[in-house]
Amino acid sequence: MPIELLMPALSPTMTEGNLAKWHKKEGDPIKAGDVIAEIETDKATMEFEAVDEGVMGRILVPEGTEGVKVNEPIAVMLEEGEDKSALDKAKPAPPAAKAPLAPAKAEAPPKPAPAPEAPKTTPAAAPAPAPRGNGHDVAAGREGERIFASPLARRMAEQAGLDLKGITGSGPHGRIVKQDIDAALAKGPVARKPAAPAARAPAAPGAPVSLPSYGKDQVVALAGNPPFTEVPITNMRRVIARRMTESVLSAPHFFLTVDCEIDALLRMRQEINAAADLKLSVNDFVIRAAALTMQKVPQVNASWSEEAILQWQSVDIAVAVAIEDGLITPIVKGAEKKGLAQISAEMRDMGARARQGKLKLTEFQGGTFSISNLGMFGIKDFTAVINPPHSAILAVGAGEPRPVIKNGELKGATIMSCTLACDHRTLDGATGARWVQEFKKIIEAPGLLAL
Repeated sequence: MPIELLMPALSPTMTEGNLAKWHKKEGDPIKAGDVIAEIETDKATMEFEAVDEGVMGRILVPEGTEGVKVNEPIAVMLEEGEDKSALDKAKPAPPAAKAPLAPAKAEAPPKPAPAPEAPKTTPAAAPAPAPRGNGHDVAAGREGERIFASPLARRMAEQAGLDLKGITGSGPHGRIVKQDIDAALAKGPVARKPAAPAARAPAAPGAPVSLPSYGKDQVVALAGNPPFTEVPITNMRRVIARRMTESVLSAPHFFLTVDCEIDALLRMRQEINAAADLKLSVNDFVIRAAALTMQKVPQVNASWSEEAILQWQSVDIAVAVAIEDGLITPIVKGAEKKGLAQISAEMRDMGARARQGKLKLTEFQGGTFSISNLGMFGIKDFTAVINPPHSAILAVGAGEPRPVIKNGELKGATIMSCTLACDHRTLDGATGARWVQEFKKIIEAPGLLAL
């Protein structure tokens, strides 16, 4: 029978993706291992390979479609010996054949309740769950009619405060798509949803804390209604926002800053680059020093879980690399076993491919520790947000001339400030301090990096 091809989950954080390009068209034969399509994830463009053999029977989601949910059908493949008549059995039922929605009951805005009391609701007043069709998000209208909209269109409408009932869809079966929302916004004033304040129920003990979320109209009003330009939120930016918010809310951060004198390191770097025709960067030395420090204080190379603290046996260092619309973290795996030249070569290669969106999933997902270096921007020092599931991240500032006291005399030295952010669930202050102390010792005696 026909095989549904579903939007794959190409990374642990992926909940939706963009179907960038089809490599097969309807009627094309497919072999296991063939590249079927290119999928844009939150981090890169990945190839989607076939695991079965057959013939491309029907493409359900056209290329260029954004916001396709993971596990949503995107195509149907015919098995060997099947003809197109088999597609009729696999064809999704039209919207009219789906179970009707229960009419949504109109409710008056909730009255403010005294602080100790939670707002009361009855089962009859609870909104009915919205069914999902094949590739469609379904919303209920006031009289119970169904409104079909793509996930991206629905999200855009929510952010703009638009009422989907006033928009005519141009997609399959009248589905509202991104172009329809763009057209509605371009026409000027449109029907908007009433901005009724939502009643907040008190959080249960131990429940994760969440920050308030504001729609576009609310943000504009809070800012005093100045003119603005809308910049679309990419998948990458959306995932960065979610993961960093989760990190700050769930991991109690504390920060430890140390000033490292790097004149000896700079001299060693210059000598090695001249003698061995290499292009070692200061960041290569920092990665190597952090890896060796982990061997001295392995408690930092760990992750928190509710069952146990997981202490990793390999030091896999994720290094933040800025790209056009966000950042990505290529990983130097087994960094404690690699010398400066190998670390430098890997970072140059992965950094170049990261900016081209060509990193493999295994090259940027995971890791056990992070480094973020803003020294090239002249930033003296800063604090970074821990990248889950890591328990620490090292923020590296610029090396700059500063006055120091040596043997009671005022002298000049090149100082680089480094700040270690620690997850207090996994690490205590003394453990973090020992790591910072060992790191400073190694970075200021660069001969240790050659061992």
